[in-house]
Amino acid sequence: MSRMLWMYVGAAVLGLALGGAVAWFTRPPPPDPGVEGAQVGDPHPGFRHGGLDGAWVDAQDFQGQVLIVNFWATWCAPCRREMPILDEMARAHPNELAIVGLAIDDLGDVQAFIEEVQVAYPIAVGNADVMATQRAWGNTAGALPYTVLVDRQGIVRWQHLGEFSAEELQQAVQPWL
Repeated sequence: MSRMLWMYVGAAVLGLALGGAVAWFTRPPPPDPGVEGAQVGDPHPGFRHGGLDGAWVDAQDFQGQVLIVNFWATWCAPCRREMPILDEMARAHPNELAIVGLAIDDLGDVQAFIEEVQVAYPIAVGNADVMATQRAWGNTAGALPYTVLVDRQGIVRWQHLGEFSAEELQQAVQPWL
């Protein structure tokens, strides 16, 4: 009797292992950044999220301006390193360029961080809603930081997943100012 039980257990384990292997090898590949959502050359999909002061930060508020949207979080070291670069860019081009930070984080953490850092551009905060916006703006990987440049006509002109340098940002922005 125990021999029959071991055969059933063995068959069940073998079936589970084969089923798992089939599922693993036939799964679709993960999407690449930019594959779903907006891509370079597409109109931007917009956003509307709560700002640090409780007012809405809406992409429509920046119509007719060159716009940089930076997705970030307080716990993301590369994001934190980019903030002075973005702030310097915002201060250097106050009438030509709008920069918006969309934090995937908790409001209290972002408020405390911004009080310490003091940036010259609007910050909005959210969690699942900002993550959905990030996907709509072309970052299906969900990694941070993620930055998008939009021209004055509302067309996505540059998408960057990961940390950028001041030179990279300058090269991306300069043709559109």
